[in-house]
Amino acid sequence: MNYYTRIKTELINNEVYKKAKDYSKNKSDLKTYYNVGRILSEAGKRYGEGIIKKYSEKLTNELGKKYNERTLRRFRQFFELSCNEKWSTVSTELTWSHYVEILSLKDVNAINYYVDISEKYNLSVRQLRIKVKNKEYERLDEKTKEKLIKKEENKVEDFIKNPILIKNSFNTSNISEKMLKYLILENLDNFLEELGSGFTYIKNEFKIKIGNRYNYIDLLLYNINFNCYVVVELKVTELKKEHIGQIDAYMNYIDKNLKQSNQNSTIGIIICKKDNVFIMKYVTNQNIFDREYELV
Repeated sequence: MNYYTRIKTELINNEVYKKAKDYSKNKSDLKTYYNVGRILSEAGKRYGEGIIKKYSEKLTNELGKKYNERTLRRFRQFFELSCNEKWSTVSTELTWSHYVEILSLKDVNAINYYVDISEKYNLSVRQLRIKVKNKEYERLDEKTKEKLIKKEENKVEDFIKNPILIKNSFNTSNISEKMLKYLILENLDNFLEELGSGFTYIKNEFKIKIGNRYNYIDLLLYNINFNCYVVVELKVTELKKEHIGQIDAYMNYIDKNLKQSNQNSTIGIIICKKDNVFIMKYVTNQNIFDREYELV
């Protein structure tokens, strides 16, 4: 049986199978497209790159437009990705449409990341597309990426993106801290996702009393996964040393007045217009983290 006939047979059998057994059509799709990709890879090595275009024209005429040249190239790419030793495995929890969203990525570690979170959080194709478009993996810290590759245990701060993308409904980029807080609260779910997983909202302008003065924490959150309070302070300027002292005091207050004995120490996140590596270099509290924000 020649290459083209094998490909056509695979595709026809898959269409028949899906009509007969709708409940497992996704698994059938992935298996079929893997097999077709393998055959295309073999044919390409024998006849050259132009064979894909030739096969796509014949398949389009005989089976329909959905088997065009672009689709066949994706099948081959899917197979070649599966052969990459760095790739985890094909997840049958995801549909072919999910894989189409990530096949264009060059970094196999990024592909692994998007496959994992799609499976873990049951992401729709649209949700996955947004995360890929926003370069969620690329905005992770390099240490976090290394942990993911080595499958090491993660910490609460590992998945806080940098920069944090904040949807901007104002007609200006020159905003105040009050405006920044409004934008965050306006799209709170998106903001919490930018921080990572397990973050829940408690209150904004959380009132505390230090000495004889009342202070207000911009955002008080809680992370369910890591069992700790999270203090978030917003700054529309470059990070300054006094910002560190401020959030440190707020974190200490939460630890002494709200934290229970079975809970972990409070962490602090300063979201600022521009970071300052020189200041962070001398911060002794290992639970304080800075991240830049970007209005989109």
